[in-house]
Amino acid sequence: MLHSYLFPISYAFMSFPFAALLFTLPFLIVQYRKYGYVNKVRALVLYLFLLYLLNALFLVILPLPSSRHNPALASGAMQLVPLNFINDILKETSVIGSDPSTYLHLLKERAFLQVVFNILLTVPFGMILRYYFRTGWVRSILFSFLLSLFFEVTQLTGIYGLYDHAYRVFDVDDLMMNTLGGICGFLAAEWLSGLLPRIEKLDEQVDLSAKRVTYTRRAIAFMIDSFIWPILMGILFLLHVPAAFWVATGMYFILLPWWTGGVTPGKWMVRIRLTKAGERITLAALVKRYGLLYWIFFGLNRLLAGSLDNVPDIARLLLGIVAFVMNAWFFIHVVIHVFKKDPTLFYENMSRTRHVILWHAKSEQQEKEPV
Repeated sequence: MLHSYLFPISYAFMSFPFAALLFTLPFLIVQYRKYGYVNKVRALVLYLFLLYLLNALFLVILPLPSSRHNPALASGAMQLVPLNFINDILKETSVIGSDPSTYLHLLKERAFLQVVFNILLTVPFGMILRYYFRTGWVRSILFSFLLSLFFEVTQLTGIYGLYDHAYRVFDVDDLMMNTLGGICGFLAAEWLSGLLPRIEKLDEQVDLSAKRVTYTRRAIAFMIDSFIWPILMGILFLLHVPAAFWVATGMYFILLPWWTGGVTPGKWMVRIRLTKAGERITLAALVKRYGLLYWIFFGLNRLLAGSLDNVPDIARLLLGIVAFVMNAWFFIHVVIHVFKKDPTLFYENMSRTRHVILWHAKSEQQEKEPV
């Protein structure tokens, strides 16, 4: 029976890196938006919670039927008699009530172990609900029940129509034991809270103004902006605006931040903004900063990516060499600064601009509920 549990757990651990990869971007955006930074304890708890949910799901749905056209369950797809597990235990047990030495046999019997498993399955869920999400009794019981109901419905529907028939029984006893496990976890969370940092106090000593803006945060902002500004460039192309690339980058990365005080949609999403020597960003500083980056550096790459049919071969060769040297130098420049944890690149030094965390005292005073 142990092997039947180890099999889905091994699959959950193998799937975790892929699930974590999908989870990371929204996790970082929410953390930057809500708290202004990423706390290691908060990150650890949430990734462990993700790992737990994967294990719980795989334990419930694996192993899968060998074919999508699986036969219907001979005993029926639903067991709606409460506490029916007691009859199963009495029917299968070798325990003799008058002989205490036989009581340990329960630890080897399928019906009993199944009940224990269904309770233990949701204990971590109840613990995290209370410790991290700080839910009360009613919500913890409700969420534990809903999680169990999700598991049972998933099985009953053959993973929502993926299989022709249910391949496991919808059991009301499972609902009851899973909910009980959530309650046990809720009670155990009081002990857990004494061993770990209090979630509600994680941000008390944090000075956001002293924190540097990481390259990860800047990369997320740039990624978001890279989905938006090409739309503007496409519109300019449709309108036959000359030099649409340079006009679009100028409007989006220079005029927009000048008007908003150093913020683009991507920077707003992760709560950062541009300043010049700690003051409001100026148009001249933005022209120097992004003119160097987009109009010259990226602009040359843009030219080479376009049509150069009318350019002599020797000129194209020289432009290619110049672009290769620039790209190689820029790549090395960024890598060196990343490893040195120095957030200022060449165009930032020349323009005397830098990123700071966009945060307000009003936001810091708001009650924070973990996400």
